[in-house]
Amino acid sequence: GGTWDLFRYPGIRSDSDMFTLGYNFRPWTDTKMLADGPSIRKYIEETAEQHQVSKHIQFGLKVISEDWSSDFNRWTVTAINEETGEEQTFTAGFVLNCTGYYNYDAGHTPKIPGINRFGGDVIHPQHWPQNYDYSGKRVVVIGSGATAVTLVPAMTDKAEHVTMLQRSPTYVASVPEQDLISKNLRRVLPEMVVYRMARTRNILLQRTVFNLSIRKPKAIRRILLAAARKQLGPDIDMKHFQPHYNPWEERMCAVPKGDLFKVLREGKASVVTDHIQNITKTGIKLKSGDWIPADIIITATGLDLQMFGGANPRVDGKSVNVSNSIMYKGLMLENVPNMALVFGYTNASWTLKAD
Repeated sequence: GGTWDLFRYPGIRSDSDMFTLGYNFRPWTDTKMLADGPSIRKYIEETAEQHQVSKHIQFGLKVISEDWSSDFNRWTVTAINEETGEEQTFTAGFVLNCTGYYNYDAGHTPKIPGINRFGGDVIHPQHWPQNYDYSGKRVVVIGSGATAVTLVPAMTDKAEHVTMLQRSPTYVASVPEQDLISKNLRRVLPEMVVYRMARTRNILLQRTVFNLSIRKPKAIRRILLAAARKQLGPDIDMKHFQPHYNPWEERMCAVPKGDLFKVLREGKASVVTDHIQNITKTGIKLKSGDWIPADIIITATGLDLQMFGGANPRVDGKSVNVSNSIMYKGLMLENVPNMALVFGYTNASWTLKAD
């Protein structure tokens, strides 16, 4: 749930449908397929309150180390109280890491030549300033992933123009904004039954699309590109939406009701596929020789990966090297006793694997 509390950029939403991203034991009752961040945060908080788990959580502690002693068969977990700076230790027979794989202190920003010369604001979406006003500004969003395709349509309401600058294209698929089947079924069936049906339906759909993408990549590519071409219209160059890889060899981007395609059609936003040569005071010089004027640059360039929330697990004083360890069912590491970690799917909702 940390992602939905930390990320506050415009349009923040899930890129997985909520009927599979939601908990299996508590239905998602909204009709939105891809929910906004505040709604997901509220759902998590209400679930925690309903199941009375909040009272068992010690908030504001940053775990810095986890040490296993074979002599005592115990873990010693050391944490820092971020408000007071006080160090606290806990002992446990078993440690379960539910920390995801993001570094929540800083997002990933590649070295961009001349970025320090830029005269406007440079913002990473992970650290979006509160009540930031971009009215009437020319915005360039660097990136082509889920964050970029979310930001671009969300910012066109106030910005003068929004440009998505990408090094290479990504598959972008439009999905329905609402689950109308569930909406209608709720009139005659209990909430949990409708939720289970939607969950099963969406899991089967995701698996079918993924399996077809692996077995019949050319056919699925044709379908995806035809759907994008239809929504973009004749004036947008399809080269910006034709990846050099097959579907699902990388994650696909989902846009509710084709909102990205809509703002591109209307001329409120544009896409540029090129490499950055350098940043000037007033914009971005591209390797093709083109130049993009900008008042604000947003580096939607991804997140830094980090295991165990930045803590350093040690077994009898020796650090655990995850990359050199065999992992059992994505859950436990060899030679690391009494410890597990929760890891989700990369091509389906994280919660499904966590469950």
